[in-house]
Amino acid sequence: MTGTSSQSSPGEAAAARHDGVAGAGAPPAAGRRAGAGARAGAGTGPEDGARERPVWSRDFALFFVARAVARLGDTMLPVALAAGLLQHGYGAGAVGLAMASTAAAFAGLVVFGGVIADRFSTRKLMIGADLVRLVTQSLAAVLFYSGHVVLWEICAIGLANGVAGAVFQPGVASTVPRLAADIQGANGAIRIAESAAQLAGPAVAGLLVGFASPGGVFAAHAATYAVSALCLLLLRLPPLPAGSDPAAGHGSGTFKADLVEGWREFRARTWLWGVIAVWCLYMIAVWGPTVPLVATEVVQQHGPRSYGLINSALGAGTVVGGFLALRLRPRRMLRAGAVALFAFVWFPAAVGAGLGVPLMAAGAAVAGAGMSFWGVMWATSVQTQVPPDVLNRIHAYDVAGSLAMMPVGQALAGPAASALGAGHVLLVSAAISLVVPTALLAVPAIRDLIRADARPPARLPGAASGPGRTRPERP
Repeated sequence: MTGTSSQSSPGEAAAARHDGVAGAGAPPAAGRRAGAGARAGAGTGPEDGARERPVWSRDFALFFVARAVARLGDTMLPVALAAGLLQHGYGAGAVGLAMASTAAAFAGLVVFGGVIADRFSTRKLMIGADLVRLVTQSLAAVLFYSGHVVLWEICAIGLANGVAGAVFQPGVASTVPRLAADIQGANGAIRIAESAAQLAGPAVAGLLVGFASPGGVFAAHAATYAVSALCLLLLRLPPLPAGSDPAAGHGSGTFKADLVEGWREFRARTWLWGVIAVWCLYMIAVWGPTVPLVATEVVQQHGPRSYGLINSALGAGTVVGGFLALRLRPRRMLRAGAVALFAFVWFPAAVGAGLGVPLMAAGAAVAGAGMSFWGVMWATSVQTQVPPDVLNRIHAYDVAGSLAMMPVGQALAGPAASALGAGHVLLVSAAISLVVPTALLAVPAIRDLIRADARPPARLPGAASGPGRTRPERP
């Protein structure tokens, strides 16, 4: 999602993805997990208490700035990598490998990061991860400034960034519900900030590359991690409700036991693993090839400034999608998000067909709006449907599954482009981008998931049945 700090999962962030009827996601041995349904209700608490705690506060503002600034740096990085490696004689395959090194480390280790986040302070872990990336990106800036650019060194730096991101990302999911009661509103606001950063980041990177060097972009990227770490250092998270602290009860448990529990909770939700299964196709055939091939195609044919313009258009579209996600409150969030995903086809299609920079930018804007709306629907669903004590681990499984195939897609982008031509590969990616939302809508557990705050309240154990009483639902 993507991301990937934001790989919103799909990203995102993306970045940057959920089981509608009661009990549809229950595992065969539901008796062993009899308490899971009641615990799942804990995920609805923040939405129900929206009147008690507004979205905006000092602490949420700090987190908001941290995410926006970090996203600004992340959107500058593809420009720097593509332009810098091309300047030093490398091609699309090298750009894909450099991007894949980060994604592979992130996807491979984020599950372990989820367990670590449930055992230690998520805020301190995120600060530490930002400081590590401050150092690595500063080193990359030195290498590009000096002209000593060796591919394996750039990949090693990307690998270290991926490890740091794997420690950072699980804490993001659990931080948002602790800072704001209106979780969809908070996710929408963060998405808009990240989108505005994406609007500015590539354009700034293009200017820095054009008038200075790729090393300047890496230096600026390092500075964004310093700002993020400072904001998180000043942040104070409110305590979790009694009984929902994920660290409680894990001190004596084994690391493996925590991993297994997280997997059981993940597997118990059909909407969750169903989306991830479909998203593997998206990553290997759509997002994975699109990122490096769009970068190299546009930079080679139109220059880094045009690539910055197209990415800024993508950012403008995601701003629009974020505002739509703030205003629209669909009862079935994943159904609405999947419909919005059809819009992504215009991005790889426009670049693959070589329609010219204005039409490429227009396609990127439409694609960004659809992806952004999906991202908010997905993030909010996970944060409200999953109980707090396993949210970090389930989010980690979500991110790992979402991104597992992205490095494969990125690594294969260069060979596929050499064999078929980059334009043809992007057109194939565009066609598959229509298959993905179709597959999501074909799964009842995904398209029929009802938002947590739209469900009737669960009946307390032992309460008498009667008019107006409802049976508890399990996501």
